[in-house]
Amino acid sequence: MDFTTSAVIASWAAIALLALVVSGLIRQVHQLSRTQQHHPGRVGIAPGASAPGLDPAALDGLLTPGRAALLLFLDADCRTCADVLAEARAWTVRQDAAAPQVLGFYAGAGPQAEEGAVPVRDHRPELFTAYDIPATPYAVAIDPEGRIARSEPLGSPTALLRLLDDIQPATPRSLP
Repeated sequence: MDFTTSAVIASWAAIALLALVVSGLIRQVHQLSRTQQHHPGRVGIAPGASAPGLDPAALDGLLTPGRAALLLFLDADCRTCADVLAEARAWTVRQDAAAPQVLGFYAGAGPQAEEGAVPVRDHRPELFTAYDIPATPYAVAIDPEGRIARSEPLGSPTALLRLLDDIQPATPRSLP
């Protein structure tokens, strides 16, 4: 037997062993996926539910009854949270009095910063629990009747602006 024939036979033997290993791994993955229980569920509080913790005492009288609101759940160590809060403040300044109120909440201590157009309260872990907040930044839109309109994570300030545009579309202006 020459060298080329030996190399071809050794290669085919290696390929056959590799195929057996891969088929064993695939069998294990299929077995694990069958025994794994899938419970796909949504994160956050479900739309249509009554918004918890909106009484004036719990929120220091920050919310105006009968007015839509957007609650931002933030973390002091999250750079995206700081960017989202800055964008929310800029957006709020550009709006009229009919726009949704925007409030920010931290589960622990929040950064020491100016109050600005968006009131921020820290040490509110009970709200994070009540609204089932899985990650930050996270937004919960509340309609004027006090029900959850939307509940979703925010990955960027742009996502916040899209959400705000969805819940408060720009008012078309007529030309003079």
